Amino acid sequence: MSNKSESPADVQRWLQTKAADLWPAALGSLSLRRTRCIRKNCSACRGGEKHPSWVLSGHVQEQRFSLYVPDALVPEVQRCLENGRALQELLFTSALRYVKALKQTPLSFELISRSPLPCRVPPTHR
Repeated sequence: MSNKSESPADVQRWLQTKAADLWPAALGSLSLRRTRCIRKNCSACRGGEKHPSWVLSGHVQEQRFSLYVPDALVPEVQRCLENGRALQELLFTSALRYVKALKQTPLSFELISRSPLPCRVPPTHR
């Protein structure tokens, strides 16, 4: 993990190195659905079997989407989603490491001492 003398630049290099192996990456859900088709005399639909199809779904700017994924692309899309989850974990870890590193820089001590942080003592005791 990180050591106590890690700088913000060290965290940046670490994240870039780790993230380089995670392309392609995406977030979303891949699901197998079984639906009826539009053909009137389909034997699969008549027998209740229905037709399987893969769908990628997610959100983009609060807008929900669903996208058909051909069977041949499913393994690549699954890998992409696994990479996306791994990248998301890296970002959470880098946030923690980056803020810890920032707090260790000389400039941060100066900024913290000048920062108008709320006082923890109740106003009657000031």
